[in-house]
Amino acid sequence: MQPAGRALPVALDAMGGDNAPVEIVAGAVQAVRERGVPVVLVGQPRLLHQELAEHDAVAEIPIVRAEEALAMDEGALASLRRPRSSIAVACHLVRRGDACAVVSAGSTAGVVATGRLRLRAQQGVVRPAIAVGLPTLPQPTVLLDAGATADAKPEMLVQFAHLGVAYAETALGLRRPRVGLLTIGAEAEKGNKLAKRAHELLVATPGIDFTGNIEGHDLLTRKVDVVVTDGFTGNVALKTVEGTVRYAFDQLRETIAESRVARLGGMLQRARLRELAGRLDPEAHGGAVLLGLNGTVVIAHGSSRARGVAAACELAARLSAQGIVARIGERIASTNKSHRRR
Repeated sequence: MQPAGRALPVALDAMGGDNAPVEIVAGAVQAVRERGVPVVLVGQPRLLHQELAEHDAVAEIPIVRAEEALAMDEGALASLRRPRSSIAVACHLVRRGDACAVVSAGSTAGVVATGRLRLRAQQGVVRPAIAVGLPTLPQPTVLLDAGATADAKPEMLVQFAHLGVAYAETALGLRRPRVGLLTIGAEAEKGNKLAKRAHELLVATPGIDFTGNIEGHDLLTRKVDVVVTDGFTGNVALKTVEGTVRYAFDQLRETIAESRVARLGGMLQRARLRELAGRLDPEAHGGAVLLGLNGTVVIAHGSSRARGVAAACELAARLSAQGIVARIGERIASTNKSHRRR
């Protein structure tokens, strides 16, 4: 166990991600040196020691052995086939109390399945959900589920709303987050059977400030603080937003480069453009958060480089320190009590 008075480290899956272990180790070094986040690397010691030596950081970051790793193209069943994978060992460190959170840029399906198997769902949580922050102002809009549960039931969407509210309260400091249900029309009767029934349940759910349905064009308008949907729809919506933002920014760059006048205008707006680029850059925000488990789990983008990995470690450490798991537990427990009384 960690000595009293010292912050628990973030368990970083050093073997997960398109750029592992080079960028993962570089991100760990950034997290420790630039952000003050203690990190323990989980993976193959020989490779990790070599990478740490490149940064003269062998003495700064400990390594925990895990000889196996989940490939990026492996699905949920890989968590059973590889019980000693780097992500499984990272989860075990959290469960044992030797780390405060898990960070991985590995296969989302593998991370979700391993997290559910090793950390278990919190009491009362039917299915975990992946929460992401959409790049809105003045604060991000929380979207969930972004891919953990593709085939959800209406009751699960209600629970996702509770998870999202707890996350918005903890991470964003919102006192009464507004919740919207993503579907194909603003009217209550619009949508498939799942959306219609979920709407009925959300209207009748205490403790949720449900404002009604929202549509895809509302995702970046801050019409609500928390957007709830099933994992299939949420993942499609997230990838659509990411692709659209990337396309729009690429077009803006090309337009600015087309003429001398446009380049001059771009120079005059350099600060605003830099701020916009930072806000839209997924590397700056750390990644998605897997909510509903007995431990804090952050899933970084699979193509994350050092800066994105460091941001993910910082996000994980902050959420753990803010007690996100306890906050969710309290909300789910109070919800179950109110249901029993009814």
